[in-house]
Amino acid sequence: KPDTVVVGNVMSRGHPIIEELLDQGWPYTSGPAWLAEHVLQDRRVLAVAGTHGKTTTSSLLAWILEYAGLEPGFLIGGIPANFGVSARLGQAPFFVVEADEYDTAFFDKRSKFVHYRPRTLILNNLEFDHADIFPDLAAIQRQFHHLLRTVPGAGQVIANGQDAHLAEVLAMGCWTPVQRFGTGEWSAREVVPDGSIFEVMLGGKLQGRVAWTQLGMHSIHNGLAAIAAASHAGVSPATAIEALHDFQGVKRRLEVRGAVQGVTVYDDFAHHPTAIAATLAGLRARVGTQPILAVLEPRSNTMKLGVFKDSLAPALADANAVVLYQAPELGWNLAEVEAALGSRGQVSHSLDETLAAIQKRVKPGTHILIMSNGGFGGIHERLLQALQAFDHQAI
Repeated sequence: KPDTVVVGNVMSRGHPIIEELLDQGWPYTSGPAWLAEHVLQDRRVLAVAGTHGKTTTSSLLAWILEYAGLEPGFLIGGIPANFGVSARLGQAPFFVVEADEYDTAFFDKRSKFVHYRPRTLILNNLEFDHADIFPDLAAIQRQFHHLLRTVPGAGQVIANGQDAHLAEVLAMGCWTPVQRFGTGEWSAREVVPDGSIFEVMLGGKLQGRVAWTQLGMHSIHNGLAAIAAASHAGVSPATAIEALHDFQGVKRRLEVRGAVQGVTVYDDFAHHPTAIAATLAGLRARVGTQPILAVLEPRSNTMKLGVFKDSLAPALADANAVVLYQAPELGWNLAEVEAALGSRGQVSHSLDETLAAIQKRVKPGTHILIMSNGGFGGIHERLLQALQAFDHQAI
């Protein structure tokens, strides 16, 4: 008999394991509850919540604390290149957790993040997402307010000052001091077009200049939020800015998978129109007029429901060409998006067809941005091998 079974939220009633667990009367708990009881207890928790940017901001914050010698523990929904792992227990009081709003388990429909009880909370942004479990934006806002209620008065909330939906959550009641980034206490100025260089301002006073490998205004907001949270943990802005210079990014966040014959292949986790648009905008600012070919697999639960289908074509505006993969399990027809894209768009129905469509459109100097929140059938390596097999003239 197990001491305890930790149940992930992917397991629903009707699953043979869950039915056996219940029939046997074994003790069970959820992943977030187990984490809170066995790891986060007596730790100083710094949580990062929001629709977008959680993984990168959590990685930035953990790296800043590491750079400052604080040796934090962390649990992140991606792999920060500076660490090479997504989780570490750590011995220090500080623990950084990516705080997800998805539900906890089949027996606990609260968002996972209500278990974490952070002392420092970053609120990156808030949009409608997870249409498979949330009926509307207000339902998500209620969960965010539940999270807000758990932050102590001696803690710190760091919120995106440009996000109206977060402002509505804060207006529902907040008992913790709030700092804002983007607009408010923490801001950026002297920003170069691709976001790779900017100055950090706190209360109108210059704190330092960041030069890093990240792209786009969304990345700058992530950086400002991480600097602010680290400041609450005792790290000076100057030290945090130094750390950002050495930040190596996160796997699957505009990650360069390879370059062959003058063609660069990127991998990105973007699966929401806002994230798709932000990623493309950052890449466009970096590469200028060079062609961008976007390859998209809409496979998140929300995407499968077609909630964002009208937003997809506008989100892909910065791409010169787009290949859309119509997976068998997608619940709607991508031909609607293809039509909205005009000659820039093409739908494929298999991995081989997708690769053929890419190769037909690629030429030297093309930047191929592959976006999916899954493995996409290993398309990145297959594409790089196919490009390698071509001679330069064939491309």
